[in-house]
Amino acid sequence: MCNVCIPLELQWDRLVSIGHYWIGDAILMRPRGAFLCANPHPQQPPRIQCASMPFAATLDGRSWAVFALGAALGAGLAAALIRRPLRGPAAWIGGMYPWASPICAAGSHGSRDGDGHRLDGDFVDDEILSEQLTRNCQFFGEDAQRRVAASFVVVVGLGGVGSHAAHLLLRSGVGHLRLVDFDLVSLSTLNRHAVATREDVGTPKATCLKKHFEQILPEAKVEAQVVMYTDESEGSILTGNPDFVIDAIDNIDTKVSLLAACVSRGLKVLCVGGAGAKADPTRLRFADISESSVDPLARAVRHRLKKNHGIERGVPVLLSTEKPQCALVSLGAIESGNPLDYQIVPGFRVRTIPVLGTSPALFGMASASYVICSLAGRPFQGEPVFQMQMAQYDTQLARLEEREEARGVTQSEMQVDVNDVAVLVRDVWRGVSAAHLGRPGCGKDKGLNRNTSHLVLTRWDSKRPATADNLVLLEFDEADAHDQTDLRDLRQRDPDFVSHVEGVLASCRRMFGL
Repeated sequence: MCNVCIPLELQWDRLVSIGHYWIGDAILMRPRGAFLCANPHPQQPPRIQCASMPFAATLDGRSWAVFALGAALGAGLAAALIRRPLRGPAAWIGGMYPWASPICAAGSHGSRDGDGHRLDGDFVDDEILSEQLTRNCQFFGEDAQRRVAASFVVVVGLGGVGSHAAHLLLRSGVGHLRLVDFDLVSLSTLNRHAVATREDVGTPKATCLKKHFEQILPEAKVEAQVVMYTDESEGSILTGNPDFVIDAIDNIDTKVSLLAACVSRGLKVLCVGGAGAKADPTRLRFADISESSVDPLARAVRHRLKKNHGIERGVPVLLSTEKPQCALVSLGAIESGNPLDYQIVPGFRVRTIPVLGTSPALFGMASASYVICSLAGRPFQGEPVFQMQMAQYDTQLARLEEREEARGVTQSEMQVDVNDVAVLVRDVWRGVSAAHLGRPGCGKDKGLNRNTSHLVLTRWDSKRPATADNLVLLEFDEADAHDQTDLRDLRQRDPDFVSHVEGVLASCRRMFGL
């Protein structure tokens, strides 16, 4: 084989080209075995070399023409074989090339409903589906991917953020999607929409996505609702007990109503903050709504949720800590007349927000990742929004060393350092006492700072050493009481608290590789 070989990658996999037929010799070249050799010697013509054959044929111009004709005939034959059941010549090729048999035999795609959609979410027995979702299975594991396939997600708002979120949910194998938006695709939205083309301009965003999604994953059940979220449409939009709802609405009033309805119904929901006028992808953060003071849209939503519905926390939000790079388009840019005439519907803003197309795409993909990992049972905790000073970590390490010294452990015997403490205090325990984390009253600090003067790290299980996966952040009096408590008694008194802490410590164990 020559020094410079370019694989032709003649894959059987979903391609009509299974090989090139050489007229005269009738040789079927094996997939992944053919190479177009770009010979470094200009005086010698290019050659075709097949890894499964110990020869290389030198072709002149006429032979190249014959070869091209043979390739076309071979592609046509391959297309015919793929569309036929395994019998006759197709069976012979399937027997000769075992890798071809699953494709020819894949005539059944599991249990489906009347519209051709899968009912059971079990993709494993479907050769095409299992191959399409192979990388997800390798990442999550087969059982977790089954949970994703059996999940039902509602996406409300299908602009730049929502379309990309729905797109990646589909490609990741979510079996049932409900897509909700009253608006139409316009030329100005093509800079940020996930799949829309010029042919889709003027069509509803929901039906546009459904049309394209049927080409990507036809086995998924995709519902399109061309409707605005209102109190009247709430029932039809949230019916069916969805596993997750993504709020990708950019109107504050509608956004607040949807979030409040999800909380009232006990539905998991992710609120997405404003992507307009933003550009920096490194500033995206997941936070509780109570910590959403850095994003203008999320901050307004937090204020109205608390004022109108008494909801202060418990709603995750995706936001950017970046300050807007530009302002709303001025009213002077709008043609003469009443500015209210340019509202899509009453109550919606008149002025538009400049949008860099990459930003809503990033928000949408990040939202999809959050939801998919949650559905798979592999939720992640993003980097906190708040900031802490190095002196705070030094103080926490000194307090831990003091408590360990009382147990007879010297400083040289400590199994954690200041870098470990920084991860534990900020990333693992989020600068909040474990006794309050995730419960009403936690996260009293808002904005970009966190006060830890009343907190200390102590052992969770007093019989085990103070390793990273056995340290819990508590207030001083809580830590003193915990040190005197038998863990078995605590499991009986407060099983929910113990389960929560041990779940965090398990993720900490994976994080530190312990």
